[in-house]
Amino acid sequence: MKLNKRSVAHYALSDSPADHTGFLRTWGGPGTPPTPSGTGRRCWFVLKGNLLFSFESREGRAPLSLVVLEGCTVELAEAPVPEEFAFAIRFDAPGVRPHLLAADGQVAQEAWVKALSRASFGYMRLVVRELESQLQDARRSLALHRCVSQKVGASCRKPQVPDRRSPGLENGHFLPRDCSPVRTIEERGCRPVGRDLSEWELQGPTSLLLGRGQSPVSPETSCFSTLHDWYGQEIVQLRRGWQQRAQRNQAGCKQQNEPCS
Repeated sequence: MKLNKRSVAHYALSDSPADHTGFLRTWGGPGTPPTPSGTGRRCWFVLKGNLLFSFESREGRAPLSLVVLEGCTVELAEAPVPEEFAFAIRFDAPGVRPHLLAADGQVAQEAWVKALSRASFGYMRLVVRELESQLQDARRSLALHRCVSQKVGASCRKPQVPDRRSPGLENGHFLPRDCSPVRTIEERGCRPVGRDLSEWELQGPTSLLLGRGQSPVSPETSCFSTLHDWYGQEIVQLRRGWQQRAQRNQAGCKQQNEPCS
């Protein structure tokens, strides 16, 4: 791989956001001179995409080293100094030395291992493929849901086939075809709910129907023909009584030779 040093240095110092930064100790990596004490060299590392830069300090203007994070694995390792939170970047290519690094603590170590493991182009390609697979599954699920919803809506809009065995309609209410309303009432023997029969004792057809256990407000008398016969007979009875009283009043006026009002 050939890289233009000036372009790489410009990208390392540019204002493009870094994926991860922090101080790490390194042992014998490319571009970093070894230390005689074996404690490693403390440098400032900057991760941008799949490129890991190291600087002499946070304000360094020239990168000391560059690691291209492709075809590599990041795993925990043992540092030359005990109790170091070390990890290594290993490459599959023969003859390439691993980069041994160490963080200042366990939290920093875990953060660096996670960031470096996700920095390669191969990892991003796997993530994109997984996201594409999830997107296709979501689209298929949405299409299936819409298809089921359309079928349910179409079935709900289909006209209901009338049941030929169902009772006929009379004035908006169901009435059995094989029996009359009066007979149905007489067979069921319905009585007014919540009231005593003595409260409904009237003269004429009403008392006759009540004596049979019927009521104008009972469910069996909800059809128009029954209500019409019910109140019609009572009105006829009242009209006859009014005519009889009028005839008696006229007869009394004639006997007393008094003007009738």
